[in-house]
Amino acid sequence: MSLSFPRFSFRPVRRDLLTLAVVVAISASARSSLADHYVVPTGSMLPTVQLDDHVIVDKLAYGFRIPLTRDYAVRFAAPARGDVVVLRSPDDGIVLLKRVVGVPGDDLRVVDGALTIDGRAMPIVEQDGGAEEQLGTVSHAISFEYGGGPDYGPVQLPADRFLVMGDNRGNSRDGRTFGLVTRDAILGKVEGVVVRHGAPTWVGLAE
Repeated sequence: MSLSFPRFSFRPVRRDLLTLAVVVAISASARSSLADHYVVPTGSMLPTVQLDDHVIVDKLAYGFRIPLTRDYAVRFAAPARGDVVVLRSPDDGIVLLKRVVGVPGDDLRVVDGALTIDGRAMPIVEQDGGAEEQLGTVSHAISFEYGGGPDYGPVQLPADRFLVMGDNRGNSRDGRTFGLVTRDAILGKVEGVVVRHGAPTWVGLAE
């Protein structure tokens, strides 16, 4: 008596694997070039962004990058003073979330956490038990709970160089420590917080 076994085809398996590979590639390309989601690991941007917040980042805000690379195919408007951005730290490559406080051409100085740009002090006012800073058209909360952090400058920012700082001025490792960053190091603009304290929410950050 001979035994017979059902024939097994690898074609459906190959097809499923190919479909999965395409989905993964599309997802990776989208995260690289279009939008992404990050969980905030520190309190350096308090009170604006809190520890363990989930934020959505627009990676098309400043241009379209070639998928899976750091190179721009098309550049749009440059990061603006006041934007909350994600970037790669120039000294160790870690992805950080900070605020752009200085743009190319600015004559800038930081003393006790307060900014002076082109000879004009950026206004800081006490409001609702906290402090609020005015950066051009952008008003945002800042914290001096841990002091103002290291001083910086005076310096004139050269072309394609930006200064980023945390809103928690005395508890932020930022451009005052690792220096100015290039536009290419800035990965995208933070649009808002979508999860806070484990619950869905929406806190818009983009102007």
